[in-house]
Amino acid sequence: MEKEYEINEETMAIVSIDDTHSEVYELDHHYIVAQSTNQIMDESCRYFGSSLEGRRKGTEAMIGINYKAPVIVEESKEIIFFPTSSARFNADWIGLKHVRSYYRDGDILFLEFHNGQKIPLRVSYGVLDNQILRATRLESTLRGRKSAKKTVK
Repeated sequence: MEKEYEINEETMAIVSIDDTHSEVYELDHHYIVAQSTNQIMDESCRYFGSSLEGRRKGTEAMIGINYKAPVIVEESKEIIFFPTSSARFNADWIGLKHVRSYYRDGDILFLEFHNGQKIPLRVSYGVLDNQILRATRLESTLRGRKSAKKTVK
């Protein structure tokens, strides 16, 4: 079943199948979507008021990262996604708040979500670890700014 997709709080990962199709993992659902991962990311960012490129520029302004940058898809719910490779290609995108752990089993790296679901990723342990650290830094900066705004009021 193919449909257009918009990222929401239950979206755990968007994995590239090819240039025109993606696998979307939610807490209780799994979809094949006739959109690239970057299309899904861009359209979801636009739905929440910016573009993927705009969100990347926001990340660069907040934490100085502009390559393989994590992005805030939706600010109030702290929906933050990070790519597993350069976003110039159809990177796999992972929802930070859903990540429980990640580990290597032989030659395969697995990402485990809080709901117990596991997916294999085509990336090294070190790259995934670095991307999670970057996304966590973005999340921390966002929370700090939101907290500072509350104190000023």
